[in-house]
Amino acid sequence: MTEFHPVPEPRKTLTHAGCVVSAPFGHRPLQLDLHVPPGDGPFPVVLWIHGGAWTTGSRVWTVDQRFHERMVSRGYAVADVDYRLALEAVYPAQQADVDAAVRWLRHHAATLRLDPDRFAVLGESAGGQIAAIAALTGTGDTAIQAAVIWYGPVDLSTLREQDDPFAFPALLLGGPIGERTAFARLASPLHNVHPDAPPFLLVHGTEDDIVPFAEAVGFAEALRAQGVRCDVLPVEGAGHVFAGASVEVGTFTEAGIDFLDDVLTG
Repeated sequence: MTEFHPVPEPRKTLTHAGCVVSAPFGHRPLQLDLHVPPGDGPFPVVLWIHGGAWTTGSRVWTVDQRFHERMVSRGYAVADVDYRLALEAVYPAQQADVDAAVRWLRHHAATLRLDPDRFAVLGESAGGQIAAIAALTGTGDTAIQAAVIWYGPVDLSTLREQDDPFAFPALLLGGPIGERTAFARLASPLHNVHPDAPPFLLVHGTEDDIVPFAEAVGFAEALRAQGVRCDVLPVEGAGHVFAGASVEVGTFTEAGIDFLDDVLTG
């Protein structure tokens, strides 16, 4: 029996839909949707990077169904960013796609009422790895000023299934992790920390059996050792995608906004 995806709910906050930010040769044009608060701005912008094990999902996927409303009501623009999935192109295509979105938004910042000096990323799961890499490697017109990561993997080189060519990280990297350890480290936020990295907030379930909570702890320790602010918000008893959390997902969106208010002002 065919299983159909539901009809998407109207997005009341959407102001610019289907913005083409890049057209990689041989691939579909990559787009973003932009939600901008009313008013003159300029507004800080959060790039939403969806999850899906690098192999599924799109920019319209959100974990918090009121994510955009919460962000916009508190003065943040949101850019929902598409990137090539692993079976379309291997890493670092995904990093290049997010960088292209950042460049496009910064280039058009005045027209879009965005503040080019207050760009943040918020990624979940596989999107958390991509968001963290964007934050750690961006410079100049791709620079990111803050990062919020929801249960993202930070060390691809030590993941399980090292010899499986069909494991999700292997699909991202183009082959078994055990055969490309150096490349896996290159794609791992943990191995890209440096003293000039922007501040991070890590929100992670303590019972996550897909991306263990210990990954967030180790990543935070590595960033702090470089003198970089890294806050950790443990979600007690929650698994991956905050399954089993005792509070609604919107609580974590609001916590992220509180963090951004703190680090992007002044």
